[in-house]
Amino acid sequence: HLVVWSYEHLGYPPGFPNPEQEQYTAPQLAPDTPRIQLRLAGDKRKHNEGRVEVFYNAAWGTVCDDDFNIHAAQVVCRELGYLEAISWSPSSKYGKGEGPIWFDNLRCTGKEKTLAQCPSNGIGVSDCKHSEDVGVVCSDKRIPGFKFVNTMPNHVESLDIQVEDVRIRAILSSYRKRIPVTEGYVEVKDGGKWKQICNTEWTQSSARVICGMFGFPGERKYNARVYKMFARRKRPTYWDYAVNCTGNEAHLSSCKLGQAPSTKSNGTCPEGLPVVVSCVPGRDFAPTPMTGFRKAFRQEQPLVRLRGGAIVGEGRVEVLKNGEWGTICDDKWNLLSATVVCRELGFGTAKEALSGGRLGQGMGPVHMNEVACSGFEKSVTECFFNKEALGCSHEEDAAVRCNVPAMGFQQSLRLSGGRSPFEGRVEVLAERNGSLVWGTVCSDGWGTMEAMVVCRQLGLGFASNVFQETWYWPGQVSADPVVMSGVRCSGTEMSLSHCLHHGAHLSCAKGGGRNAAGVACSETAPDLVLNPQVVEQTTYMEDRPMFMLHCAYEENCLSSTSSQAPANSYRRLLRFSSQIHNNGHSDFRPKAGRHSWVWHDCHRHYHSMEVFTLYDLVTLNGTKVAEGHKASFCLEDSECDEGIEKRYECANFGEQGITVGCWDTYRHDIDCQWIDITELKPGDYIFQIVINPNYEVPESDYSNNIMKCRCRYDGHRVWMYSCHNGGSLSTETEETFPGLLNNQVTHR
Repeated sequence: HLVVWSYEHLGYPPGFPNPEQEQYTAPQLAPDTPRIQLRLAGDKRKHNEGRVEVFYNAAWGTVCDDDFNIHAAQVVCRELGYLEAISWSPSSKYGKGEGPIWFDNLRCTGKEKTLAQCPSNGIGVSDCKHSEDVGVVCSDKRIPGFKFVNTMPNHVESLDIQVEDVRIRAILSSYRKRIPVTEGYVEVKDGGKWKQICNTEWTQSSARVICGMFGFPGERKYNARVYKMFARRKRPTYWDYAVNCTGNEAHLSSCKLGQAPSTKSNGTCPEGLPVVVSCVPGRDFAPTPMTGFRKAFRQEQPLVRLRGGAIVGEGRVEVLKNGEWGTICDDKWNLLSATVVCRELGFGTAKEALSGGRLGQGMGPVHMNEVACSGFEKSVTECFFNKEALGCSHEEDAAVRCNVPAMGFQQSLRLSGGRSPFEGRVEVLAERNGSLVWGTVCSDGWGTMEAMVVCRQLGLGFASNVFQETWYWPGQVSADPVVMSGVRCSGTEMSLSHCLHHGAHLSCAKGGGRNAAGVACSETAPDLVLNPQVVEQTTYMEDRPMFMLHCAYEENCLSSTSSQAPANSYRRLLRFSSQIHNNGHSDFRPKAGRHSWVWHDCHRHYHSMEVFTLYDLVTLNGTKVAEGHKASFCLEDSECDEGIEKRYECANFGEQGITVGCWDTYRHDIDCQWIDITELKPGDYIFQIVINPNYEVPESDYSNNIMKCRCRYDGHRVWMYSCHNGGSLSTETEETFPGLLNNQVTHR
């Protein structure tokens, strides 16, 4: 059973030809070229970035940023076995190095085979300080067949490991059937052949790193006797190196590599056996022989959670402190701290430590800054952090991408017929009459939540559009018949097969083919969040005569009893402003195109969404006593953060939407911006607002689409207090507020 290691980027989905790949050949260097070795070091967020360090003349040193450019970065990355350079950074972005500054004023063309071939002041000739140490970011794609070339055998203990590929190969029959593979030989691909590692110098620390790379939070003991018998029966082929990890590395490439002293040149391991690891999967991935992972992916960590990520194991890091969820500032955020978060949540090591609000901006306080973990803490909340550091905004929210186990979910689903790999008709692999066949999914009731699961399962991000007919995307005719119907997802599942569905007894009146379900996926999505302080500050009560409310009556903005009310009577309205921010990474656009917007003659404007928000008043035991609803009178940018231009306005049949970093304010003095409380008895209530309640528009996080306040009404005055967004408080606090816990609990 081969495990494709989860490090490789997803590339193209099945059915799309991969670009032609070059095969690596070791460079032939002239005898007078200085022999150097490179590594990426320092305060890294990914294994494929860091300060450029050069090993020459028995000492590690750095490279000065004078005249350094993307061509020089290209030479560095390719010499390290990465396909290309993405960017470079001057001024010791990854921290100041130590030792000599080996290169200064490098003038590379990008074609050189080693940094030592680039023209420079001469090796070791420099007028720089370590504050000018240069860093690079390389692509995470490796050069196919790249092999570690040992040019300096005397110093091999100092060098980084560079291997073509690594895997855990299940050996015992009881583990071969399991997904994910959690136990087996650790094998390294070297010169196109898979080899085992001699275990004479292997430690638990190295096992911890290997398990982390493959998405597992920990390692455990295994039955060595069985493997001894197996190694006697089938002679292993050993790799020439020993691996020495300290245990907090995020990836094998950060561990030290040494010559295995007990390995003879004929590739044997006289004193030992092949290295075996046995990994402990997180709760969501625990296998039984063929099935057995928990049905839905739910994080039930009491102190830490991920939010706003498209796929399992990624998101903005949020921590619970004093009953309130808050974020972590990205100052000094690195792979060590990110790995503590990932392991704590039941994933492996961190693939990437993200900064600058890359996975969306959070709300509430920034709880931690300048986090410094050793890598062995049980929780990021145990790590040292700077309690004094102030001035962090949500634009600096830290996030992670974790290594997760290879579950094989991508093999049982595909998108077919689309114009790009990100869209198409949904086709699933299902068992029919004893064989596996591809077929379509019935589009009855197919909606945003189901599409979200498809995009997550394929690693393609969020759903951007949902399709109930796909005649314009002809898939393979053999896959036209429906093999799955009645699909209902909560939106958190890792695979479409985990959602409720009909099983063997299909029911689909429309049939498949042209009426099959389809999706379009996107790496980004909007995220609407209501400002609770604005609601709290703008609430008041107004008694308004019926004759001034005929437009609102037409649009069903009054309670049903108003139909019998005489024109000279009054309605008592609880009025407030709502300010709706787009905190996501793409614009919020109505699902309906402007050709289908509805003109409302009374108010003289178009509605692009008939139900944009719901307003409800509920008793403390959760019974609804008054309600209002708001069509999108018009979605537009009222104001924006500094430096962001407004893009949407309603005047003159303009485009509607809310730009990223902007907000749409519905003022308290416009029609329907109220709840009709004419018949309400005095008492204590919960007031709640739900945005985008029918999930018409896909968002990166629906849990923050609800806002709740406590509300007291004495028959003459009204008080609104303790307003907060869904998911912003601890579960204990939230449970004192009945009604919807968050927007994801409602079902279509």
